[in-house]
Amino acid sequence: MRRRWWCTGLLVLAAAALLPGGVGAAEPVRIRVGWVVVPAQFTPILFEKKEIARHLGRSYTFEAVHFRGSTPQITAMAARELEIAALAYSSFALTLQNAKMDIKVVADMFQDGVPGYYSTNYVVRADSPIRAIPNLRGKTIATNAIGGAVDVAVRAMLRKHGMEDKRDYTIIEARFPAMDAMLREGKVDAAGLVQPFYHEAMSRGGIRTLFTQRDAVGVTDMIFWAARTDFIAQHRAALVDFLEDTVRSLQWYMDPKNREEAIEIIARYTKKKPEDFRPWVLTGQDVYRDPNAVPNLEALQRNVDLLRELGLLKDRMDVRQHADLSLLEAARARLK
Repeated sequence: MRRRWWCTGLLVLAAAALLPGGVGAAEPVRIRVGWVVVPAQFTPILFEKKEIARHLGRSYTFEAVHFRGSTPQITAMAARELEIAALAYSSFALTLQNAKMDIKVVADMFQDGVPGYYSTNYVVRADSPIRAIPNLRGKTIATNAIGGAVDVAVRAMLRKHGMEDKRDYTIIEARFPAMDAMLREGKVDAAGLVQPFYHEAMSRGGIRTLFTQRDAVGVTDMIFWAARTDFIAQHRAALVDFLEDTVRSLQWYMDPKNREEAIEIIARYTKKKPEDFRPWVLTGQDVYRDPNAVPNLEALQRNVDLLRELGLLKDRMDVRQHADLSLLEAARARLK
């Protein structure tokens, strides 16, 4: 009798282990994702609509981690304090070349310089004597993170005019929200402004654009997600679930019928008014986002090649060898 009850108990436990949340069920995979600016990156508000994230809390947990720029995320990923980094083409190449980390591009966030959409503006005060690129000689320029995309673009533009950092001009790091005030107070002579900070600065007046990132380097795959290859191998199923929820959420935000609610979510998160976003968010004055989160690998290859031309990268890099879009393909297949 005891033997029969003992066997029955084992069968019950085995069956429970197969059920969601049952005895022996795997813990959800922890996925921490880096981000820099909202709403260019929807990351911290990605799953504000809870019903969209069908796998959240089941196969994975999600945490959005804020950084000043993309380059600090390299250190965080190396220390395994971040599962997915939001990298620019420059920080991506540095991660592979200098940090020697084996990472793969898995999804796109947004692109800069796509015709009909916003490109980062490098601005000066309206009353500044700086009227052309050569006038930046001897000046101080603010970027958000040394080695990031905003930083590399200004270096590329000034190199075209025979100028090099430290010899002919000075670059300092500053938080995006502080750049407008620093410019107006004369602490810097120029600054690279992404949205929403460009719109806010222009709304106040007294600022004009000197050049754009598109002028400097053309179309760039500005920010995309990258994960360590070993993490992908260990948690592939959870990552596919996460990317499925991500694409579904991205498409919700980009659906015109949801624009007003999306703006309200953005305003609530940033503690600003919807009117601050209504004129430009999710319009041609906003950055370009691929609705399926597919990276522009052709643009990324050109961007990385530029780094080599600038002497910032030693060897040529084939970006397709450092991308794994099969997870995204699997996720998108479920949405069809």
